[in-house]
Amino acid sequence: MTIGFVGLGKLGLPVAEVMAEHYQVIGYDVERRSTSKFQVVSDLGELTKKADMIFVAVPTPHSPDYGGEKPINHLPNQDFDYTAVIEVLEQVNALVTKKVPLVLISTVLPGTIREQFLPKCSNLQFIYNPYLIAMGTVKSDFVNPEMVIIGTEKGEQSQEAQMLIDFYRPMMNNDPRYVVGTWDEGEAIKIFYNTFISAKISLVNMIQDVAEKSGNMDVDVVSKALADSTYRITSAAYMKAGMGDGGPCHPRDNIALRFLSEKLDLGYDLFGSIMHSREIQAQNMAKSVIQHGKHICIVGKAYKPQVSLTDGSYSLLVGHYLKELGAEVCYYDENTNDKIPTDFPKSRVYLIGYWDTWTQNIPIDDNSIVIDPWRRWSNPKDIHCKVVHYGNTRQFQSPSVKEPNLRLATDHSPPGPS
Repeated sequence: MTIGFVGLGKLGLPVAEVMAEHYQVIGYDVERRSTSKFQVVSDLGELTKKADMIFVAVPTPHSPDYGGEKPINHLPNQDFDYTAVIEVLEQVNALVTKKVPLVLISTVLPGTIREQFLPKCSNLQFIYNPYLIAMGTVKSDFVNPEMVIIGTEKGEQSQEAQMLIDFYRPMMNNDPRYVVGTWDEGEAIKIFYNTFISAKISLVNMIQDVAEKSGNMDVDVVSKALADSTYRITSAAYMKAGMGDGGPCHPRDNIALRFLSEKLDLGYDLFGSIMHSREIQAQNMAKSVIQHGKHICIVGKAYKPQVSLTDGSYSLLVGHYLKELGAEVCYYDENTNDKIPTDFPKSRVYLIGYWDTWTQNIPIDDNSIVIDPWRRWSNPKDIHCKVVHYGNTRQFQSPSVKEPNLRLATDHSPPGPS
Protein backbone atom coordinates (compact mmCIF):
# COMPACT_ATOMS: atom_id res chain seq x y z
CA MET A 1 0.00 0.00 0.00
CA THR A 2 1.26 3.48 -0.92
CA ILE A 3 0.34 6.30 1.45
CA GLY A 4 0.18 9.93 0.37
CA PHE A 5 0.79 12.38 3.22
CA VAL A 6 -0.08 16.05 2.68
CA GLY A 7 1.25 18.45 5.29
CA LEU A 8 4.72 17.77 6.72
CA GLY A 9 4.85 20.19 9.62
CA LYS A 10 5.48 19.64 13.34
CA LEU A 11 2.76 16.98 13.48
CA GLY A 12 2.69 15.58 9.96
CA LEU A 13 6.38 14.91 9.37
CA PRO A 14 7.07 12.72 12.44
CA VAL A 15 3.79 10.83 11.94
CA ALA A 16 4.59 10.19 8.28
CA GLU A 17 8.06 8.96 9.27
CA VAL A 18 6.49 6.36 11.58
CA MET A 19 4.13 5.27 8.81
CA ALA A 20 7.11 4.92 6.48
CA GLU A 21 8.50 2.20 8.76
CA HIS A 22 5.55 0.01 7.72
CA TYR A 23 4.31 1.32 4.37
CA GLN A 24 5.58 3.13 1.32
CA VAL A 25 4.99 6.86 1.89
CA ILE A 26 5.03 9.83 -0.48
CA GLY A 27 4.93 13.26 1.16
CA TYR A 28 3.97 16.73 -0.02
CA ASP A 29 4.01 20.18 1.58
CA VAL A 30 3.75 23.73 0.25
CA GLU A 31 6.92 24.48 2.24
CA ARG A 32 10.20 22.82 1.31
CA ARG A 33 10.65 19.76 3.55
CA SER A 34 13.22 16.97 3.61
CA THR A 35 13.54 13.60 5.33
CA SER A 36 15.53 10.46 4.78
CA LYS A 37 12.56 8.26 5.73
CA PHE A 38 10.44 8.64 2.58
CA GLN A 39 10.10 10.44 -0.76
CA VAL A 40 8.92 14.07 -0.68
CA VAL A 41 7.54 15.37 -3.98
CA SER A 42 7.02 18.96 -5.11
CA ASP A 43 3.97 18.13 -7.25
CA LEU A 44 0.70 17.19 -5.55
CA GLY A 45 -0.39 15.52 -8.77
CA GLU A 46 2.44 13.02 -8.52
CA LEU A 47 1.28 12.09 -5.02
CA THR A 48 -2.36 11.61 -6.00
CA LYS A 49 -1.42 9.35 -8.94
CA LYS A 50 0.50 6.92 -6.74
CA ALA A 51 -1.37 7.01 -3.42
CA ASP A 52 -3.84 4.31 -2.38
CA MET A 53 -4.84 6.40 0.65
CA ILE A 54 -4.19 10.08 1.36
CA PHE A 55 -3.67 11.64 4.80
CA VAL A 56 -4.07 15.39 5.28
CA ALA A 57 -2.44 17.13 8.25
CA VAL A 58 -2.57 20.85 7.49
CA PRO A 59 -3.11 23.64 10.05
CA THR A 60 -6.51 24.97 11.14
CA PRO A 61 -5.14 28.01 12.96
CA HIS A 62 -6.50 31.07 14.66
CA SER A 63 -5.04 34.55 14.36
CA PRO A 64 -1.79 34.85 16.38
CA ASP A 65 -3.74 37.10 18.78
CA TYR A 66 -5.61 33.98 19.97
CA GLY A 67 -2.54 32.01 21.02
CA GLY A 68 -3.02 32.25 24.78
CA GLU A 69 0.29 33.94 25.64
CA LYS A 70 -1.75 37.11 26.32
CA PRO A 71 -5.37 37.52 27.46
CA ILE A 72 -7.80 36.32 24.77
CA ASN A 73 -11.11 36.00 26.59
CA HIS A 74 -12.12 39.54 25.58
CA LEU A 75 -11.61 38.87 21.85
CA PRO A 76 -14.59 38.06 19.59
CA ASN A 77 -15.53 34.37 19.33
CA GLN A 78 -13.83 32.88 16.29
CA ASP A 79 -13.96 29.56 14.48
CA PHE A 80 -10.81 27.83 13.26
CA ASP A 81 -9.42 28.97 9.91
CA TYR A 82 -10.16 26.15 7.44
CA THR A 83 -8.58 27.82 4.39
CA ALA A 84 -5.67 25.37 4.12
CA VAL A 85 -7.91 22.29 4.49
CA ILE A 86 -10.38 23.50 1.87
CA GLU A 87 -7.58 24.31 -0.59
CA VAL A 88 -6.07 20.83 -0.22
CA LEU A 89 -9.46 19.10 -0.57
CA GLU A 90 -10.25 21.05 -3.73
CA GLN A 91 -6.84 20.30 -5.26
CA VAL A 92 -6.84 16.60 -4.39
CA ASN A 93 -10.46 16.16 -5.50
CA ALA A 94 -9.58 17.65 -8.90
CA LEU A 95 -6.44 15.54 -9.33
CA VAL A 96 -7.56 12.03 -8.36
CA THR A 97 -8.61 9.65 -11.13
CA LYS A 98 -10.32 7.15 -8.83
CA LYS A 99 -12.32 7.39 -5.59
CA VAL A 100 -9.52 7.43 -3.02
CA PRO A 101 -9.90 7.33 0.79
CA LEU A 102 -8.88 10.72 2.19
CA VAL A 103 -8.13 10.83 5.93
CA LEU A 104 -8.23 14.26 7.59
CA ILE A 105 -6.25 14.66 10.83
CA SER A 106 -6.71 18.41 11.44
CA THR A 107 -8.82 19.69 14.34
CA VAL A 108 -12.23 21.09 13.32
CA LEU A 109 -15.48 22.00 15.06
CA PRO A 110 -18.46 19.61 15.07
CA GLY A 111 -20.48 20.05 11.91
CA THR A 112 -17.63 21.46 9.84
CA ILE A 113 -17.09 18.38 7.67
CA ARG A 114 -20.70 18.22 6.53
CA GLU A 115 -21.09 21.98 6.16
CA GLN A 116 -17.80 22.99 4.56
CA PHE A 117 -15.73 19.99 3.43
CA LEU A 118 -18.09 17.48 1.81
CA PRO A 119 -19.02 19.75 -1.13
CA LYS A 120 -15.30 19.70 -2.02
CA CYS A 121 -14.98 15.88 -1.89
CA SER A 122 -17.11 14.45 -4.70
CA ASN A 123 -14.28 12.12 -5.78
CA LEU A 124 -13.08 11.16 -2.30
CA GLN A 125 -14.04 8.73 0.46
CA PHE A 126 -13.82 11.10 3.42
CA ILE A 127 -12.67 9.78 6.81
CA TYR A 128 -12.03 11.90 9.89
CA ASN A 129 -9.18 10.70 12.09
CA PRO A 130 -7.85 13.38 14.49
CA TYR A 131 -4.89 12.48 16.71
CA LEU A 132 -4.48 12.95 20.47
CA ILE A 133 -0.88 14.08 20.27
CA ALA A 134 1.20 16.62 22.18
CA MET A 135 4.05 18.56 20.61
CA GLY A 136 7.41 17.21 21.77
CA THR A 137 6.19 13.61 22.05
CA VAL A 138 4.56 13.20 18.63
CA LYS A 139 6.00 9.83 17.63
CA SER A 140 5.52 8.27 21.06
CA ASP A 141 1.95 9.55 21.34
CA PHE A 142 1.15 8.38 17.83
CA VAL A 143 2.06 4.75 18.51
CA ASN A 144 0.69 4.77 22.10
CA PRO A 145 -2.64 6.60 21.79
CA GLU A 146 -5.31 6.58 24.45
CA MET A 147 -7.70 5.84 21.60
CA VAL A 148 -7.90 6.05 17.82
CA ILE A 149 -10.79 8.25 16.69
CA ILE A 150 -12.43 7.36 13.36
CA GLY A 151 -15.29 9.40 11.92
CA THR A 152 -17.39 8.22 8.97
CA GLU A 153 -20.63 9.45 7.44
CA LYS A 154 -22.99 7.20 9.43
CA GLY A 155 -20.69 6.19 12.26
CA GLU A 156 -20.89 2.52 11.43
CA GLN A 157 -18.08 -0.06 11.38
CA SER A 158 -17.88 0.55 7.66
CA GLN A 159 -15.38 -0.81 5.17
CA GLU A 160 -13.48 2.47 5.34
CA ALA A 161 -13.32 2.35 9.16
CA GLN A 162 -12.10 -1.26 9.17
CA MET A 163 -9.51 -0.41 6.52
CA LEU A 164 -8.11 2.30 8.77
CA ILE A 165 -8.11 0.04 11.85
CA ASP A 166 -6.19 -2.63 9.90
CA PHE A 167 -3.81 0.07 8.66
CA TYR A 168 -2.93 1.22 12.19
CA ARG A 169 -2.64 -2.14 13.97
CA PRO A 170 0.95 -2.96 12.84
CA MET A 171 2.14 0.45 14.11
CA MET A 172 0.54 0.56 17.56
CA ASN A 173 2.52 -0.42 20.65
CA ASN A 174 -0.31 -0.37 23.19
CA ASP A 175 -3.24 -2.10 21.42
CA PRO A 176 -5.50 0.97 21.76
CA ARG A 177 -9.26 1.09 21.57
CA TYR A 178 -10.75 2.21 18.25
CA VAL A 179 -13.71 4.57 18.62
CA VAL A 180 -15.84 4.77 15.48
CA GLY A 181 -18.53 7.42 15.21
CA THR A 182 -20.02 9.85 12.75
CA TRP A 183 -17.89 12.63 11.38
CA ASP A 184 -19.58 14.93 13.88
CA GLU A 185 -18.89 12.59 16.81
CA GLY A 186 -15.25 12.31 15.79
CA GLU A 187 -15.00 16.11 15.61
CA ALA A 188 -16.56 16.39 19.07
CA ILE A 189 -14.42 13.67 20.70
CA LYS A 190 -11.22 15.42 19.62
CA ILE A 191 -12.06 18.94 20.68
CA PHE A 192 -13.84 18.01 23.92
CA TYR A 193 -10.92 15.77 24.87
CA ASN A 194 -8.67 18.83 24.77
CA THR A 195 -11.11 21.12 26.54
CA PHE A 196 -11.79 18.55 29.28
CA ILE A 197 -8.11 18.90 30.12
CA SER A 198 -8.45 22.69 30.19
CA ALA A 199 -11.45 22.40 32.50
CA LYS A 200 -9.64 20.06 34.90
CA ILE A 201 -6.67 22.41 35.15
CA SER A 202 -8.90 25.45 35.75
CA LEU A 203 -10.86 23.60 38.44
CA VAL A 204 -7.81 22.35 40.30
CA ASN A 205 -6.23 25.81 40.10
CA MET A 206 -9.40 27.24 41.62
CA ILE A 207 -8.60 25.13 44.69
CA GLN A 208 -5.17 26.74 44.64
CA ASP A 209 -6.76 30.22 44.59
CA VAL A 210 -8.97 29.25 47.55
CA ALA A 211 -5.89 28.04 49.41
CA GLU A 212 -4.12 31.33 48.79
CA LYS A 213 -7.06 33.50 49.88
CA SER A 214 -8.48 31.35 52.70
CA GLY A 215 -5.25 30.32 54.43
CA ASN A 216 -4.22 27.27 56.48
CA MET A 217 -4.69 25.05 53.48
CA ASP A 218 -2.40 22.98 51.25
CA VAL A 219 -3.89 22.65 47.78
CA ASP A 220 -2.14 19.29 47.33
CA VAL A 221 -4.06 17.73 50.24
CA VAL A 222 -7.37 18.74 48.64
CA SER A 223 -6.49 17.93 45.03
CA LYS A 224 -4.95 14.56 45.94
CA ALA A 225 -8.12 13.60 47.79
CA LEU A 226 -10.08 14.38 44.64
CA ALA A 227 -7.52 12.77 42.33
CA ASP A 228 -7.71 9.53 44.31
CA SER A 229 -11.51 9.56 43.97
CA THR A 230 -11.49 7.46 40.82
CA TYR A 231 -14.99 6.14 41.36
CA ARG A 232 -16.59 9.33 40.03
CA ILE A 233 -13.80 11.83 39.22
CA THR A 234 -12.11 9.94 36.36
CA SER A 235 -8.31 9.67 36.54
CA ALA A 236 -5.52 11.50 38.32
CA ALA A 237 -4.07 13.02 35.13
CA TYR A 238 -3.68 16.83 35.31
CA MET A 239 -4.79 16.84 38.93
CA LYS A 240 -1.73 18.77 40.00
CA ALA A 241 -2.38 22.47 40.54
CA GLY A 242 0.32 24.79 39.30
CA MET A 243 0.65 26.93 36.20
CA GLY A 244 -2.37 27.00 33.92
CA ASP A 245 -3.20 25.38 30.62
CA GLY A 246 -1.02 26.12 27.61
CA GLY A 247 0.19 24.91 24.26
CA PRO A 248 -0.85 25.37 20.64
CA CYS A 249 -4.21 23.55 21.01
CA HIS A 250 -6.04 23.89 24.30
CA PRO A 251 -6.58 27.69 24.69
CA ARG A 252 -7.81 28.10 21.14
CA ASP A 253 -10.01 24.97 21.34
CA ASN A 254 -11.90 26.66 24.16
CA ILE A 255 -12.34 29.80 22.07
CA ALA A 256 -13.65 27.68 19.19
CA LEU A 257 -16.21 26.01 21.49
CA ARG A 258 -17.36 29.45 22.63
CA PHE A 259 -18.05 30.14 18.95
CA LEU A 260 -19.96 26.88 18.65
CA SER A 261 -22.06 27.63 21.76
CA GLU A 262 -23.05 30.96 20.21
CA LYS A 263 -23.71 29.40 16.81
CA LEU A 264 -25.96 26.69 18.26
CA ASP A 265 -27.64 29.13 20.69
CA LEU A 266 -26.99 26.86 23.67
CA GLY A 267 -27.74 29.70 26.05
CA TYR A 268 -24.53 29.43 28.07
CA ASP A 269 -20.81 29.90 27.57
CA LEU A 270 -19.01 27.37 29.77
CA PHE A 271 -15.75 27.64 27.88
CA GLY A 272 -15.75 31.42 28.00
CA SER A 273 -15.82 30.99 31.76
CA ILE A 274 -12.91 28.54 31.56
CA MET A 275 -10.80 30.97 29.55
CA HIS A 276 -11.80 33.80 31.89
CA SER A 277 -10.79 31.72 34.91
CA ARG A 278 -7.48 30.81 33.25
CA GLU A 279 -6.64 34.48 32.85
CA ILE A 280 -7.86 35.53 36.31
CA GLN A 281 -5.83 32.69 37.86
CA ALA A 282 -2.74 34.01 36.03
CA GLN A 283 -3.55 37.51 37.24
CA ASN A 284 -3.99 36.25 40.82
CA MET A 285 -0.60 34.56 40.64
CA ALA A 286 1.01 37.73 39.30
CA LYS A 287 -0.48 39.79 42.15
CA SER A 288 0.87 37.31 44.69
CA VAL A 289 4.33 37.08 43.11
CA ILE A 290 4.87 40.82 42.87
CA GLN A 291 4.35 41.16 46.62
CA HIS A 292 7.77 39.53 47.00
CA GLY A 293 9.61 41.91 44.67
CA LYS A 294 9.44 43.63 41.29
CA HIS A 295 12.50 42.03 39.66
CA ILE A 296 11.14 38.64 38.58
CA CYS A 297 12.79 35.82 36.64
CA ILE A 298 10.31 33.25 35.32
CA VAL A 299 11.98 29.85 35.02
CA GLY A 300 10.47 28.24 31.93
CA LYS A 301 9.33 30.28 28.94
CA ALA A 302 8.12 27.38 26.75
CA TYR A 303 4.62 26.08 27.32
CA LYS A 304 5.87 22.81 28.85
CA PRO A 305 9.12 20.90 29.57
CA GLN A 306 11.41 19.56 26.85
CA VAL A 307 9.99 21.64 24.02
CA SER A 308 11.03 25.02 22.62
CA LEU A 309 7.51 26.09 21.66
CA THR A 310 6.05 29.13 23.43
CA ASP A 311 2.57 28.89 21.85
CA GLY A 312 -0.01 29.54 24.54
CA SER A 313 2.69 29.68 27.23
CA TYR A 314 1.18 30.27 30.66
CA SER A 315 4.52 31.65 31.83
CA LEU A 316 4.23 34.37 29.21
CA LEU A 317 0.65 35.07 30.31
CA VAL A 318 1.71 35.46 33.96
CA GLY A 319 4.60 37.60 32.75
CA HIS A 320 2.14 39.78 30.85
CA TYR A 321 0.20 40.51 34.05
CA LEU A 322 3.38 41.04 36.05
CA LYS A 323 4.48 43.71 33.57
CA GLU A 324 1.06 45.35 33.81
CA LEU A 325 1.60 45.54 37.57
CA GLY A 326 4.93 47.28 37.07
CA ALA A 327 7.34 44.36 37.41
CA GLU A 328 10.56 43.92 35.47
CA VAL A 329 10.43 40.42 34.00
CA CYS A 330 13.00 38.15 32.38
CA TYR A 331 12.98 34.44 31.49
CA TYR A 332 15.41 31.58 32.03
CA ASP A 333 14.78 28.53 29.86
CA GLU A 334 17.37 26.13 28.48
CA ASN A 335 14.81 24.83 25.95
CA THR A 336 14.34 28.28 24.37
CA ASN A 337 17.92 29.48 25.04
CA ASP A 338 16.72 32.33 27.25
CA LYS A 339 19.26 33.45 29.87
CA ILE A 340 19.09 36.03 32.66
CA PRO A 341 20.42 39.37 31.33
CA THR A 342 23.73 40.39 32.91
CA ASP A 343 22.27 43.73 34.01
CA PHE A 344 19.20 42.18 35.67
CA PRO A 345 19.22 43.04 39.41
CA LYS A 346 20.66 40.37 41.72
CA SER A 347 17.90 40.88 44.26
CA ARG A 348 15.25 38.95 42.41
CA VAL A 349 12.24 36.66 42.66
CA TYR A 350 12.22 33.35 40.77
CA LEU A 351 8.88 31.94 39.63
CA ILE A 352 9.05 28.28 38.58
CA GLY A 353 7.01 28.03 35.37
CA TYR A 354 7.62 24.30 34.89
CA TRP A 355 9.95 21.55 36.04
CA ASP A 356 12.61 20.10 33.77
CA THR A 357 15.88 18.24 34.30
CA TRP A 358 17.76 21.55 34.62
CA THR A 359 15.31 23.43 36.86
CA GLN A 360 17.13 22.65 40.09
CA ASN A 361 20.38 23.99 38.57
CA ILE A 362 19.21 27.52 37.76
CA PRO A 363 21.72 30.25 38.70
CA ILE A 364 20.40 31.46 42.05
CA ASP A 365 21.93 33.77 44.67
CA ASP A 366 21.61 33.91 48.44
CA ASN A 367 18.68 35.96 49.72
CA SER A 368 16.64 35.27 46.61
CA ILE A 369 12.98 34.25 46.75
CA VAL A 370 11.76 31.16 44.91
CA ILE A 371 8.03 30.87 44.27
CA ASP A 372 7.10 27.36 43.23
CA PRO A 373 3.50 26.69 42.08
CA TRP A 374 4.36 22.97 41.83
CA ARG A 375 5.48 22.79 45.49
CA ARG A 376 8.57 20.70 44.70
CA TRP A 377 11.40 23.09 45.51
CA SER A 378 13.66 22.74 48.53
CA ASN A 379 16.81 24.79 48.91
CA PRO A 380 19.99 23.35 47.38
CA LYS A 381 22.97 22.95 49.71
CA ASP A 382 24.82 26.13 50.61
CA ILE A 383 22.11 28.38 49.14
CA HIS A 384 20.02 30.40 51.57
CA CYS A 385 16.82 31.70 50.04
CA LYS A 386 13.17 32.01 50.93
CA VAL A 387 10.93 29.39 49.33
CA VAL A 388 7.23 29.98 48.78
CA HIS A 389 5.19 26.91 47.88
CA TYR A 390 2.39 28.72 46.08
CA GLY A 391 -0.96 27.17 46.93
CA ASN A 392 0.18 25.85 50.31
CA THR A 393 -0.92 28.28 53.04
CA ARG A 394 -0.84 26.00 56.05
CA GLN A 395 0.15 27.86 59.20
CA PHE A 396 3.75 26.62 59.16
CA GLN A 397 4.21 27.14 55.42
CA SER A 398 3.82 30.91 55.64
CA PRO A 399 6.11 32.79 53.22
CA SER A 400 7.46 34.68 56.24
CA VAL A 401 8.87 31.45 57.72
CA LYS A 402 12.42 30.64 56.60
CA GLU A 403 12.57 27.29 54.84
CA PRO A 404 15.24 24.76 55.90
CA ASN A 405 18.06 23.81 53.56
CA LEU A 406 16.96 20.50 52.01
CA ARG A 407 17.64 18.54 48.87
CA LEU A 408 15.26 18.81 45.95
CA ALA A 409 12.05 17.03 46.84
CA THR A 410 11.01 14.03 44.77
CA ASP A 411 7.62 14.37 43.10
CA HIS A 412 6.38 11.82 40.58
CA SER A 413 3.41 13.87 39.45
CA PRO A 414 3.35 15.29 35.90
CA PRO A 415 5.53 18.42 35.54
CA GLY A 416 2.84 20.54 33.93
CA PRO A 417 0.09 20.73 31.34
CA SER A 418 0.71 19.10 27.95
